[in-house]
Amino acid sequence: MGSCGRPAGSSPRPVDPAGRRGQDRARTQEAPLKATWTINDQRKAVEARTRRQFVRESAGLLAGTVLAAEARSLLAAPAPVSWPIGCFNRPWTKWTFDATLNAVKSAGYSTIGLLTRTKDEPFIAAEASAEYLDALKRRLSASGLAVNLGALRSRYDVPLAETVESLRKEIDNAAFLGLRYAMTFGVDDPAQFDRYFQAMAALAPYAAEKGVQVVMKPHGGSSGASGEILAALKRVGHPNFKIWYDAGNIVHYTGKDPVAELEPIVQHVTGFCAKDCAEPKGEVMIQLGAGKVDFAGVFRVLKSGGFSGPIMVECCAVGETAAATAANARANREFLQALLAAS
Repeated sequence: MGSCGRPAGSSPRPVDPAGRRGQDRARTQEAPLKATWTINDQRKAVEARTRRQFVRESAGLLAGTVLAAEARSLLAAPAPVSWPIGCFNRPWTKWTFDATLNAVKSAGYSTIGLLTRTKDEPFIAAEASAEYLDALKRRLSASGLAVNLGALRSRYDVPLAETVESLRKEIDNAAFLGLRYAMTFGVDDPAQFDRYFQAMAALAPYAAEKGVQVVMKPHGGSSGASGEILAALKRVGHPNFKIWYDAGNIVHYTGKDPVAELEPIVQHVTGFCAKDCAEPKGEVMIQLGAGKVDFAGVFRVLKSGGFSGPIMVECCAVGETAAATAANARANREFLQALLAAS
């Protein structure tokens, strides 16, 4: 073996420069081609990945936009109102007042209003004796019910001084019982309108000094609907003379739309008497929802006017017993609460 490791006597391998150069050229030509495809493949992969990212990110952005819109909607949505709901004594006038107090409480109410007098219960009447008022105050306190309103009853066919004196005595009695409101119903006889407005104008500032607000409810005549009510407010002209709206009475006395009649006077309304009626001069001792009053519509208008309550259930179907009537009064309260929760 020679020094180069080739077997002795072997001849050197021939050199083929041309072939080697050809192979080199082929390899040189292939390399750029392979590199070009690799870049294209990467570019396609990147483009595919970018499209997937776009879809994912767009979906995420869309979902975020929807959630943000829903959040804004929830924040912008007005909160349901929670106006206090009480009950007048009217459905139980054929039972004793003590039975009435028990029935109102058992129906789930915490506030009673002294709306309808009986021969045994004059409430805040000018002729109510001091002894009667003392006993009434104790009975109300013992019942656990708050009391917020008494009804005014006076004559307007006598000298004005006599009317005002009688009304002031009723306000004194209301203040003694801790009532916040004293309700008037207007008058039916047009010949007495002027005397009525004069009496209310004299009474409103006196009642304000006693901490009692004078309120008028729609009841036909001088308080029939929005036109008459606005005229009454103008004639009395005192900030302590307000309105307790009664949608059922709008139907009963005028046949007009209670929602439309509320709109012009809503800023003057400080209470709402919950009563339904199916037709002019129709029955009002019925369940709420059985007549023509659109309570949801009324509540929308009240809410737009900044109303804060109270609502007082005035009527319900009168049952055979005080307890059966209480069940109907409870149903009316639940009817109103459901509407308020949805408003």
